[in-house]
Amino acid sequence: MRLIIRREIIKMLIKMAKNTNVEVCGFLLGRKEGPEKINFLVLEAKQVRNRLDSPSAFEMEPEEMVKVLDEAEARGLEVVGIFHSHLKCPPVPSERDLEGMRNWRVPWLIVTPGGDVRAWILGEGDVEEVEIEVT
Repeated sequence: MRLIIRREIIKMLIKMAKNTNVEVCGFLLGRKEGPEKINFLVLEAKQVRNRLDSPSAFEMEPEEMVKVLDEAEARGLEVVGIFHSHLKCPPVPSERDLEGMRNWRVPWLIVTPGGDVRAWILGEGDVEEVEIEVT
């Protein structure tokens, strides 16, 4: 399983994390590829406001979520990942992240202001790291 993403998108997400005091979050849009659709091709990232306005947790603003999802569907794109930042801890899912991963069974890309980037998915009861292929 791989998350395939352009270097420019990774740089943009790290820059977002550096330029704020709250966790940034949003959707990775694209399509699933491969014989068993195990490759997640990211074509774009769409930021959604963190309604918690918190440096240690995020919750996407529901109205903005719906708008992004509707626009993606109209363009033939699907959610292939969730992104967010960890400002003061490593890019490893928190307990709160694990709760969200139960609802969104796609890779979760976590970035830090220092440039660390890792991706995770909730598998059969356990969290698995997802390989990131930067193009």
